Amino acid sequence: MKRIPYVILISLLLLSGCQSQPGNNDPTAKVGSITDDVPEINIPETDIDFSQFSTLDARMQAWGLGKDKDENGQPADAVLANQKYKAYDAVFVGRPDQKVYLTFDNGYENGNTPKILDTLKEKNVSAVFFVTSQYVLENPDLVQRMIDEGHVIGNHSYHHHSFPTISIEKVYDEIMQLDALLLDQFQYKMTLVRPPKGEFNEQSLALCNLLGYQTVLWSYAYYDYNVADQPDPAAALKKNLDNAHPGAIYLLHAVSDTNMQILPELIEGLRKLNYEVARYDLK
Repeated sequence: MKRIPYVILISLLLLSGCQSQPGNNDPTAKVGSITDDVPEINIPETDIDFSQFSTLDARMQAWGLGKDKDENGQPADAVLANQKYKAYDAVFVGRPDQKVYLTFDNGYENGNTPKILDTLKEKNVSAVFFVTSQYVLENPDLVQRMIDEGHVIGNHSYHHHSFPTISIEKVYDEIMQLDALLLDQFQYKMTLVRPPKGEFNEQSLALCNLLGYQTVLWSYAYYDYNVADQPDPAAALKKNLDNAHPGAIYLLHAVSDTNMQILPELIEGLRKLNYEVARYDLK
């Protein structure tokens, strides 16, 4: 896509009625899905020698977990991944203590984030929100609210392209365009990145690390992302609590009506299990 300077980008978005799109003013509106049809922005040229990554493994790793647990009750696959990719500061599960972490993927807005933020504020919980450029451009007020209320904003890439399917130079653009957008619009410097679709390779991990980012995957996720096929709230709550474990990094999708509904009980349920629903402190 054509690159345009950031100041011009913002002007064009305002003139084109970006703020009047469905879901931007009506928190109950349903927007749709993630799109890569967003204007690109200029970022400074880099002196990074991308050839340095050519010796690293370019094969796609699609993150997923088996059911085996280690002696601390943590998912064995996540513990092994922590060890395997430690050199790149990639995190798949937290320390084996009583802290658990709530992270939300926000690719687009489905009307649930305001209520999620209300619940987090009421329960005094800080979460991580991994956002895309689409989300930021369509929902600046919600992003500002996340920042103002003490949450962590994470980089979920500019276009939500799977990192292993594009060149390492394009991965750089995916990360740094969103980095520049948050810096310019909110004066906020992100330090966490979650690869789209949980797909990564050794090259992308190394690049993110070089750029000062910690790659954050997850140690628990469930089928919550299909807005047309939402899980039963009672069953979902039970599943989320049954799978609690030391250092759990929960992946929740903010588009999920079920997640919005069960969040208060999930937080209280985790606390009753003697877990601290903690602010992310693994970097």
